[in-house]
Amino acid sequence: MKPQYTALVGRIIQALVDIERVVNRAELLLNKARQNGDDGYLDGVALNLHSFYTGIEAIFEDIARNVEGTIPSGTSWHQELLLQMSAELGSLRPAVISSETRYCLDEYRGFRHVVRNVYSFNLRSGRLEQLSEEVHPCYEAVKQDLIHFTQFLEQVSL
Repeated sequence: MKPQYTALVGRIIQALVDIERVVNRAELLLNKARQNGDDGYLDGVALNLHSFYTGIEAIFEDIARNVEGTIPSGTSWHQELLLQMSAELGSLRPAVISSETRYCLDEYRGFRHVVRNVYSFNLRSGRLEQLSEEVHPCYEAVKQDLIHFTQFLEQVSL
């Protein structure tokens, strides 16, 4: 019995609900920027895309802490965590996300770094639009992978 997995499943499901709201806000703000021609909305798009990835990353940290008992450290820990989640860990757990999902998330991981290190007025609007248009399919892929993973957690919690 692993009752801590039951709590982890609940946290994953709640985080997915919150992340979906962030995805919807990014899309809404992009539409407002396009309709009004006001690039000030793009700051909100960037913030929500940043929140999308950091929300997913928080789920991955929770999984790493509670299932594997270890979170990567060092300067490239964000990338290593993403790789860790796409790896099958023998009898411990299956891969949390597919390789395809890892590739889409890696785009947002890189963007998260950019948002944290440049002024918002230096962000490229074309890149923001591209990431905004792709965020919903990426979210759906992550959601499907995580729902599948929560089913694994529920099975081993019995």
